[in-house]
Amino acid sequence: MFKKLFAPTDMTVGTPRKSIVAFTFPMLLGNIAQQLYSTVDSIVVGKYIGDNALASVGSVIPIVNMLLVLFIGISAGTNVMVAQHFGAKRREQLSYAIGNSITVTAIASLFLMAVASPFIRPVLELLNTPASIIDGCEEYLFISVMGVAGMAFYNILSSIMRGLGDSFSSLLYLLIATVLNIGLDIYFVAVIKMGVAGVALATVIAQIISSALCLLKLARMRTHFDFGLRYLKPVGVHVKTLIKLGLPSGLTQAIFSSAMIVVQSLTNQFGEQFIAANVVTMRVDGFAMMPNFSFGTALTTYAGQNVGAGKYDRVKAGARQGCLLAVGCSSLITVVLLLFGRSLMGVFTDTPSLVSTSYYLMKILAVGYIAVAVTQSLSGIMRGAGDTMTPMWISLATTVLIRVPIAYGISYLTRTASLPHGRSECIQISLLLSWVLGAVLTAIFYARGKWKNKAIR
Repeated sequence: MFKKLFAPTDMTVGTPRKSIVAFTFPMLLGNIAQQLYSTVDSIVVGKYIGDNALASVGSVIPIVNMLLVLFIGISAGTNVMVAQHFGAKRREQLSYAIGNSITVTAIASLFLMAVASPFIRPVLELLNTPASIIDGCEEYLFISVMGVAGMAFYNILSSIMRGLGDSFSSLLYLLIATVLNIGLDIYFVAVIKMGVAGVALATVIAQIISSALCLLKLARMRTHFDFGLRYLKPVGVHVKTLIKLGLPSGLTQAIFSSAMIVVQSLTNQFGEQFIAANVVTMRVDGFAMMPNFSFGTALTTYAGQNVGAGKYDRVKAGARQGCLLAVGCSSLITVVLLLFGRSLMGVFTDTPSLVSTSYYLMKILAVGYIAVAVTQSLSGIMRGAGDTMTPMWISLATTVLIRVPIAYGISYLTRTASLPHGRSECIQISLLLSWVLGAVLTAIFYARGKWKNKAIR
């Protein structure tokens, strides 16, 4: 039984609900563990260094996310390719899909390390980063860029294993890396006083180890595919398919991260205290989003395997059941946040004003998680079927046309002598509205059914 948990799973048979839950649960634990990376960073920094250091670590997260858009695209494309080839039992194509994904990831990592480093300081200055935290931001970003391969390969290799139906292996390796990250965080920051740089270094080391463990596991999974140098050599048709499937997801994340950076520039105008409060809110937000992301990824794999096998009735049944499960989880989370949010904020800082402000911002967002549950579930189905363009356009519309203009509009319209930059909650209000609209648009496009014609042939 234990061995079976870490083996590839065929999601084209059995009850859809059971398959989805069995696949989602370990992935949810893994996503929570991955979120602990940045969360522990914030807790250690906030407790041992101070609120300004907390603002430094948190304010660079949108930039770090932007650095990862290449790999998010590769990961999304890989997941769909692997799931559909695995579902259709196409061994040769599956082997090339896996090998080419690894090669493209290596090339992209080297490219990013070489190109991004010189622009770190100029970008921070462009975003109006306060002078009191800009040096800490620069340290954190430089180390993150130099260690980007660890983050990249974990995302891609775990995506391959998820496409094969194995969500337990990446969970185990991520848990190991998370424990290591916590230990290194405390040692580098609290013991040898490395400051913000120690937090970044701990994260990079832990992610490199999780990537290495994933690679060793994948090298032993030879039952359904072949793994060797022959399949690492780039092949035009496979790279093209990877780009075709992954580019929209990468662009979606790029759009979202760009909006985050633009909004971060607005956030920075409200000063260090609000930046720190926003960081705390976003840390809790990261955990609140985990079930939605987990169900979305699970449904991508589920849809991919079943579309590959030509079982569209199972895809629709899984969409209904998976969406209901996701909405139920998000509803429970909303209640928990509203009842116990203040205590959760207190984990990150001992400053009463930061706790109060963070809790107020979280209350604005809380109900929106139910809308995101719908968006992530139905978008996961469409992506798994091969339609990665529709979710991208929806993200573009809700982010560029709704979130950013509304955030700046509210800020501008609420300016007064005592509030020269307007009301700071404009950030959260605009995000909530974009989530709700995203759910409505996603439901409409899913119902139209054009995603059914996008399978890999």
